[in-house]
Amino acid sequence: MASVSTPSDTAPTDSPPLPDPGHPSAAPSPRRALDWRIRFGALSLVWGFSFLLIKVGTHGFAPFQVTFGRLLFGTAVLGVALAVKRERLPRGVRTWGHLAVAAFLLNALPFSLFAYAELTVPSTLAGICNATSPLWGMVLSLVALSEDRPTRRRVAGLGLGFLGVLTVLGAWQGFHGLDAGGTTMALLASLSYPVGWIYVRRTLAGNAHSHLSLTGAQLLLATAQLAVVTPLFTSLPTSLPLVPLLAVVALGALGTGLAVLLQYGLVAEVGPTTAQMVTYFIPVIATAAGVAVLGEPLAWSTPVGALIVIAGAALTQSRARR
Repeated sequence: MASVSTPSDTAPTDSPPLPDPGHPSAAPSPRRALDWRIRFGALSLVWGFSFLLIKVGTHGFAPFQVTFGRLLFGTAVLGVALAVKRERLPRGVRTWGHLAVAAFLLNALPFSLFAYAELTVPSTLAGICNATSPLWGMVLSLVALSEDRPTRRRVAGLGLGFLGVLTVLGAWQGFHGLDAGGTTMALLASLSYPVGWIYVRRTLAGNAHSHLSLTGAQLLLATAQLAVVTPLFTSLPTSLPLVPLLAVVALGALGTGLAVLLQYGLVAEVGPTTAQMVTYFIPVIATAAGVAVLGEPLAWSTPVGALIVIAGAALTQSRARR
């Protein structure tokens, strides 16, 4: 987790806020051997496939167990990274208190909501709901962040984005065949991210600790939260089915741990604006993966609505040329 997100922008979903390019922890890094475009593509694939992995994981485990495993393996990856870089976890009760709230809003809550949502909705729909985070973020930032002001472009993007959501959900058909509970949970999960980002901007801006240190602590706290909640609502699985287990391991190690490291490297090298463009590829990949791998049905309204959502989200994040 970085100390602050970029002004009036939202970070890629399923991740902590992007570092402030003026903050020491976000200083440009030396040129990497692996081209940033390759890492950008890898990050898009990893996050896009996360919704498929959630669906497969819930075939063998309860949603809270999927989320706990995801956080556990993601934290392990960041723990190794911290050890390799010889960085320490942050200090201070106040910092840890704010990180505990961020862990709930940015990890424990949305991860659990998506896992429960995918019990009844396709992974394709969950991935598209995920793309509404920038739309929710704009609405919330206009209320909570005084420096953000509405513009015609951003308001148009907001309206276009929610038109896309209605298209995906088939509003003209009366939402026929749509599971209201699962869809609501997926949309609430996408809403939880910008709430968390705004909280972080208000409480951890200017924190001197590195992005890696704060993110490691945040995931550790989220894992602890699920370690308490999971036994209260689930029982130990009687078996460990291989495919769902591998899906949970991949979801945590790749979709959470490695993805955060890739994201931080991209932000440091090409800046947060370029790095956050990955957001717009996630629903496309999630939809393609759900249809091709899981055989989920695809009505014309799903890809059309997804493109409208992406266009609207892009408009809300764009800046008028001066």
